[in-house]
Amino acid sequence: MNVFITGANRGLGLAFVSYYLDHGHSVYACHRGNTGGLSLMQDNPDLHVLEWDVTTEPDSTLLEALPDSIDLLINNAGIYGPMKNGQTLEAVTADTMHHVYDVNCVAPLRVVQTLLDRLTRPGATIANVSSKMGSSTDNSSGGTYAYRAAKAALAIVSKSMAMDLEGQGIRVITLHPGWVRTDMGGESGLIDTTESVSGMASVIDDIDKYKPGAFVAFDGAIVPY
Repeated sequence: MNVFITGANRGLGLAFVSYYLDHGHSVYACHRGNTGGLSLMQDNPDLHVLEWDVTTEPDSTLLEALPDSIDLLINNAGIYGPMKNGQTLEAVTADTMHHVYDVNCVAPLRVVQTLLDRLTRPGATIANVSSKMGSSTDNSSGGTYAYRAAKAALAIVSKSMAMDLEGQGIRVITLHPGWVRTDMGGESGLIDTTESVSGMASVIDDIDKYKPGAFVAFDGAIVPY
């Protein structure tokens, strides 16, 4: 299986790379300029490291390095934006809103548009990594305007993708990784990257159990929008 992963140089992205390499798949791992932990895996012949800032259009060199067929696309790249005090009602700015939205919602859409012709038909899967913080039902504390809004928007974009691609045999799911101990999640996270990624991979494997575009947590629970 050919697996394409964005934001693959650290955190959840790097854990996804390790998981799918360990399970014998070919992995196309994207970073935006710093290979990070990918540099420690360069000797693996199944790993293909690609540089692509997904907020921009890819160049021809990257496209030429891609396989003709992609079986699994994981849109993992994302940012939190300013820390919580920078995303309060009083402090958040239009520029912050626009930037976080561009990275967390527009970029995954761009990636799918770019790779659409290469997605295996039928049988390909698109997994968009969102967050339960994008759920209005779950929002009991307010704040974090940019991150919440962008992750909520990604869930809606993902649902539309699922509807549009279902007839072509391409399945789409939105994932909540849990509160993970990463640079973004912090040391207070409840789970590590290995537990999060293995759980999300199981959800991906069981995608036919869920409705198209479902929002599903790493433990298989449905996340209300």
